[in-house]
Amino acid sequence: MLVIGIAGGSGSGKTTVVNAITEKLKERVVVIPQDSYYKDSSHLPMEVRQQINFDHPDAIDFKLLCDQLKDLKNGKAIEQPVYSYITCSRSKTERVTVEPAEVIIIEGILVFTCKELRDQMDIKIFVDADDDDRLMRVMARDILERGKTVETVIERYTKTVKPMYLQFIEPSKRYADIIIPQGGHNKVAIDIISATIEKSLREQEEAK
Repeated sequence: MLVIGIAGGSGSGKTTVVNAITEKLKERVVVIPQDSYYKDSSHLPMEVRQQINFDHPDAIDFKLLCDQLKDLKNGKAIEQPVYSYITCSRSKTERVTVEPAEVIIIEGILVFTCKELRDQMDIKIFVDADDDDRLMRVMARDILERGKTVETVIERYTKTVKPMYLQFIEPSKRYADIIIPQGGHNKVAIDIISATIEKSLREQEEAK
């Protein structure tokens, strides 16, 4: 089993990279998104939930994420939580069953900030992109997919997204084995990474 971590700022193109890799590897890969592991805040009033800093490592339930990754590596299926950005809470009834696969991709802005999680990764990839490009993608995503207004997106970017990127996410780049410039548009880098993954899988199979 090969565990790949993919990090980078919001709007950097991580999802594009993940999709490109999964398209090449098909059923051999499963993706574990960090966003599914935000801590549940359903016990808090909605106005308090909406003030949570989702770009800070403390917002992530890293213990559950690490424990479930260990289960997958041990050949056990997991019940991945489902988190809603609309209600800012974890579903009480809905779960996603994830079966083990040859390749596990852990994807999210903060996945390199947790040492225990990093230590379980075989390959660490950081997706880099210009600040302006990231802001445009964040605005498009939050407005279209999460029902935010332009004003709230800009306010959040100024107060949390950018400061947290500078404090936690950008410094975590030093843990990466591979840095992809130009975000998810760097086809050459994605092809090289896919070839490296396939080579590692072949080597593991030959070593059995």
